[in-house]
Amino acid sequence: MSQLFYLKECSSTNDEISKFLLYENSDFIGLHTFNQTKGRGQYGNVWTQTAGKNLAYTLAVNTHNILCSDFIFNYYTAIIVRDYLANLADYDVKIKWPNDIILKGKKIVGILIEKKKINQNNYFIIGTGINVLQDKFEAISNAGSLLTQTGLEFDLEDLTLNFHEFLCEKLKNIPSDQEILESFNKNLFRKDMISVFEIEKERQNGIIRNADDKGELWIELEDGMRSFYHKEVKLLY
Repeated sequence: MSQLFYLKECSSTNDEISKFLLYENSDFIGLHTFNQTKGRGQYGNVWTQTAGKNLAYTLAVNTHNILCSDFIFNYYTAIIVRDYLANLADYDVKIKWPNDIILKGKKIVGILIEKKKINQNNYFIIGTGINVLQDKFEAISNAGSLLTQTGLEFDLEDLTLNFHEFLCEKLKNIPSDQEILESFNKNLFRKDMISVFEIEKERQNGIIRNADDKGELWIELEDGMRSFYHKEVKLLY
């Protein structure tokens, strides 16, 4: 059973979802707005959206049926979002480690996953910001939207409902850790390609080889293989 709620405007759907969990009894509760004023990204980053052009969506998932680790769950969430957009846009869609979604070289989705205990239940709070109809990104050179990358205009309400149903269905039956890892690495952005990274404020060339089950990214650098956690390395693209 899943439910989907709407707010005309809110600061952050990840913050506001708590209010809906106090009264509803469901394994999947979604909340969305097309006007999020203070969106949050990974590790304190800000996720900025233009009102009426994009989707801010949060899904609260009760953890009692989820047996995989937090890292694997994060990977699987990124895979689901990637798969939905790949079906929608019919283009090559990639996952930029750990969980940004890249369409034709531009970031169109940011994902923020938190764990919260609310009303005696534990939840994964999956926050997803999807750039849908925005056509200008002056301040962020590597950002884009479904419109800029495909030329297609999607109906925000239809997209939201279909996205919510897709995520809930996929999260009812989570594959094995091995399947998730293989799928994640198969769709990893710039895997096995020479790329430029910023490590300890210095730029280095390297090749992304794989992400592992501990949430680390393995990069082949000039001095050998090294693993990194998020924020220890920045991929420049």
